[in-house]
Amino acid sequence: MDLKTKIREIPDFPKDGILFYDITTLLKDPVAFKRVIDKIGGLYDSDGIQKVVAMESRGFILGAPVAYRLGAGFVPVRKPGKLPSDVYEARYELEYGSDSLAVHQDAIAPGEKVLIVDDLIATGGTVAATVQLVKQLGGIIYGIAFLIELTSLRGRNKLDGYNVISLLSY
Repeated sequence: MDLKTKIREIPDFPKDGILFYDITTLLKDPVAFKRVIDKIGGLYDSDGIQKVVAMESRGFILGAPVAYRLGAGFVPVRKPGKLPSDVYEARYELEYGSDSLAVHQDAIAPGEKVLIVDDLIATGGTVAATVQLVKQLGGIIYGIAFLIELTSLRGRNKLDGYNVISLLSY
C-alpha cells in the first residue's frame, strides 16, 4: 500500500505558501491506519519500550495505539496549563516566535526506555523540546518515529545522536 496516496495535500493552509499534509484521510481508512501503527510498532516490538511519548495533538492519535501495541505506557506532552499535576516545561522557537510544552513530573521514571512518536517533523522544534523533557525526567530515548518528514526543513538535524525514522518523506 502506498501510504502517500492516503494523505490529502492542501495548498495555502493554514496560510499562503504552506502545503499542508492532512493525515485525516489516512486515519479514516482502517487498513492504512492499521498499517501505520503496525509499521511503527513493528520496528520496536522486541526492544522493551516502557513508555511512548507523543506530542499534542496529532501525535496522540499515533502514539497511543503504538503504546498499546508495544505493551507500554503512554505519556502525553501538552501545551502549558493542560496537565493537572506538577509539570516540567520546555520552550522552543518557531519561525514566528516561541512556544512551550509540558509533561507531568512523574510521567517517566529514571532509566525507562522511551519511544517518541509524532505525526510530522518539520523544523524539529517540537520534538527537540520533547527530547529535552524526556531527558529531564531521566528517560532513555530509544527511538523517535514520525509518519511524515518534511526533509527540506532539516528538522532531523536537531536530533543528532538519536535513532530517527520516518515512514514518509516529502
